[in-house]
Amino acid sequence: MANPDYRALAAKAHAEADAATLDNVRDRCLRSEAAFLAMAQRQDLGDRNRARREAELAEAAADYAPDIPAAP
Repeated sequence: MANPDYRALAAKAHAEADAATLDNVRDRCLRSEAAFLAMAQRQDLGDRNRARREAELAEAAADYAPDIPAAP
């Protein structure tokens, strides 16, 4: 399953806020932008943690069985 591009969605919401003529619509778009940016930060954190865990597992596997090549 592909992850959504939250930064692109945030940029779109910001552009919609800039184009809005009504205050409530502008506020809604800015809230959407903030929410999408928060989701992007959480996604980045998850990606970094996943990469760290995978690297630790690969290192542990190499230490356990140095003769066996690591899986691609």
